[in-house]
Parts: sequence; structure tokens; C-alpha cells
Amino acid sequence: MRKKEDLPECDVATTVSMIGSKWKLLIIRNLILRPWRFNELQRALGGISQKVLTDSLRQLEADGIITRTVYPEVPLRVEYALSSLGESLNPIIAAMKQWGQRYKELAE
Repeated sequence: MRKKEDLPECDVATTVSMIGSKWKLLIIRNLILRPWRFNELQRALGGISQKVLTDSLRQLEADGIITRTVYPEVPLRVEYALSSLGESLNPIIAAMKQWGQRYKELAE
């Protein structure tokens, strides 16, 4: 998790710095549903490179938004899930979904 002094003064800027990229938001959207494995996420997100997905997952984990669980199996199994902090983003994602639906209705 980042230290308070490393965060922007503005609360909105803090949120944007945590989840503001297109890919981070879509990763969180998927993890709201259930835990996912790396390759599942990459396929579901269509268009994300392995490097960008890896970097995004690492940043989200470092910020305490997701958890990474490694299962000692052969082959190795790794799952990503929302932490309790990450689950608190659910209303934000739901509001974004609702806003997007409303915008589409107005665009017709």
C-alpha cells in the first residue's frame, strides 16, 4: 500500500491514481464476479498485452486492491481476487455501469 505522503492531495486524484487506467478498471470489473487466473483474465479482456496485464495486476496488488494466491500444485496455479478494500470499489464500478447505460440510451 502507498504511504499517505506519496498520494495526491486531491481525493479524486488519489482514486484515479489507483484505478484510473482503462485496464485496471476492467480487471476490477471482472474480479467483482469471482477470482480469475491470469490467462482467463487475458482472454476475457481481449487486447491487453501480457506485460500490461502483469504490470496492472502487480500495481493493484501493491496498492492492496487485489490479492494474489499461489496454490502449490503442478502445474502452479495462481488466482487473483479482490481484497476487502477492492470490494469497496463495487459501488463505483456499478455507478460507472449505470452511467454508461444511461449515456447509451441518450445516444440512440
